[in-house]
Amino acid sequence: MTTDQDLKMDGQPATSVFATKGTDVTPKKDKGVVKVVKRQGLDEERPMIGDRVTVHYTGKLLSGKKFDCSRERKEPFRFNVGKGQVLKAWDIGVMSMQRGEVCTLLCKPEYAYGSAGNPDKIPPSSSVVFEMELLKFEGEALTGDSGIIRRIKVKGDGYMNPNDGASVEVHLEGKCDGRRFDCRDVSFIVGEAEDKGVPLGVDRAMDKMQKGECCLLYLKQKYGFGSEGKPELKIGPYKDIVYEVTLKSFQRAKESWEMDLPEKLELAAVVKQKGNQYFKVGLHHQAVAQYQRIVLWLEMECGTGMEQQKRIQSYMLTAHLNLALCFLRTKEYTQVVENCNKVVELDEHNEKALYRRGEARLLRNEFSLAMEDFQHVLQVNPSNRAAHAQISICQSKIKEHHEQDKKTYANMFQKFAERDAKVRKTKRRRDECVRNGMNGEVGIKRRWRSQDGPSAK
Repeated sequence: MTTDQDLKMDGQPATSVFATKGTDVTPKKDKGVVKVVKRQGLDEERPMIGDRVTVHYTGKLLSGKKFDCSRERKEPFRFNVGKGQVLKAWDIGVMSMQRGEVCTLLCKPEYAYGSAGNPDKIPPSSSVVFEMELLKFEGEALTGDSGIIRRIKVKGDGYMNPNDGASVEVHLEGKCDGRRFDCRDVSFIVGEAEDKGVPLGVDRAMDKMQKGECCLLYLKQKYGFGSEGKPELKIGPYKDIVYEVTLKSFQRAKESWEMDLPEKLELAAVVKQKGNQYFKVGLHHQAVAQYQRIVLWLEMECGTGMEQQKRIQSYMLTAHLNLALCFLRTKEYTQVVENCNKVVELDEHNEKALYRRGEARLLRNEFSLAMEDFQHVLQVNPSNRAAHAQISICQSKIKEHHEQDKKTYANMFQKFAERDAKVRKTKRRRDECVRNGMNGEVGIKRRWRSQDGPSAK
């Protein structure tokens, strides 16, 4: 028979320690999660909603029985805090902790395993105790290159997010090296934030936000003001910046399935022009967003007549060709090849697609494939001087590559030969030592026999 007094903390009953030293960390102040700090953290900063946290933990019943422990598995546990991925008590408790802090949490059933408990481990309607150590935490990466990191200060309402083309109203505060350079309310169209002087990173984060959300966005220079900076704001080139963004309201744009084909074709013309404007001033990422909208709208459309089919194909060819050109500028060569392939599927003799794919393949050191593309270009247009020049470059690169291979293999074979000679030499020495040893033993035996012979008679 066990009681609530079986689990001890510092030699005292755990429930008594929580009652005298514990802090209620629940928003409702219903004592659903009571915390006792065992070791203070390293700084004042705490995790925010959505942060990726790394913890060690040990879970026990009030009887003192341990039911789980990350340390025994020798592997810390990671999750995004405040997102409902773990027990409610963990979300609440960890967000109250500092980096390096160790604490103990007393959790009521409704914040832990509920009335059902956990079969074979947690009895129904059981309070449990967790010892937690917060090892580290970091913001949520919104892009694959971690160029945009989000940390949510205030969670938004509902489940809807602005989509591409939505109208949004936001409050912005921008900082660089601790200096505030921007503070304003602004409205813009998602995908066209540059028109209002709003950086690409803020624009890209919109489709992850909810109404009323306030977050910090840590932007690498690629998603901020780039290699040129923003002289009028006294921001130099290649500077990382931080924006605090509050999404006040938004109006979603029509989704593709909500528009008929004539509406899509009409909007495609507007979006194409917008993309061209961005491209001309070197805003390639913003241009990509516009051309991708055309592809999203029209890639599944067939049209009802010859005229519509031609218009659809024309927009799709242009969008993929322009995307390929943008990705050439941003050095994303795999994307160049993929978009050119889409064009070639529609028009196998498209000169621009073949040439741009050849450029990308050449830059990826795929010299033979690149030369095939440039040769195909000359089949389409024998007077294309640029293709002639690129073929010469490919031939030179292939020759250079072969020469390098010869040197590499020659050195490799030389090393193999030297190694084999060394092995043979070592083996000969070993064999000689063995033979000499055997001859020595025979000589000794012969001497022993000659010495022992007379005395034996």
